Amino acid sequence: MAWNEIVAAVLLGLGSGLLLVGGLGLLRFPHFYSRLHAGGVIDTLAAGLFLGGLAFLFGPNLGGVKLGLIFLFLLLTSPTACHALARSAHLAGLREPAQAEEEQRWPK
Repeated sequence: MAWNEIVAAVLLGLGSGLLLVGGLGLLRFPHFYSRLHAGGVIDTLAAGLFLGGLAFLFGPNLGGVKLGLIFLFLLLTSPTACHALARSAHLAGLREPAQAEEEQRWPK
């Protein structure tokens, strides 16, 4: 294996592991806003790791440039979409439950 294939495998493995942890966070977190935060952060970082791993496989050619442009697009649009979802939920009246209600639902 060449060094670029090893780096690509590590980046792709980190990206898939991060998506797995993010998926568990989406299932585990109790409220909409915490789930939305986990999904937004994980989505952007995991996409960067995946695209970085693919860029190492493609090398410095047109394919790598296209992957870089895709990453820039995702870097700008993914947090913006997450913010728009949170803002629309807040304007629609979705609120976090009170602390006492949360302790009853999720005992320690």
